[in-house]
Amino acid sequence: MTTPLAVSVLIPDRWTPEQALAVLELLNELRDALWAVHGDRIQEHLQQQQGSAHASAPSGDPNGDDPVF
Repeated sequence: MTTPLAVSVLIPDRWTPEQALAVLELLNELRDALWAVHGDRIQEHLQQQQGSAHASAPSGDPNGDDPVF
């Protein structure tokens, strides 16, 4: 696996509403295309990440037998 690359994106504050909408539409189309091609693998990866996070998180049950209310 590669190391994530941190990227800063500067959003111009002078865009017209039409320009901002065009960018949002492009991002939506990009998201849809990514899900169409990689959706199953993305979901698997997210499930693995969530499983790892749950495994390392404390249970919240200090006694181990009494439910926490």
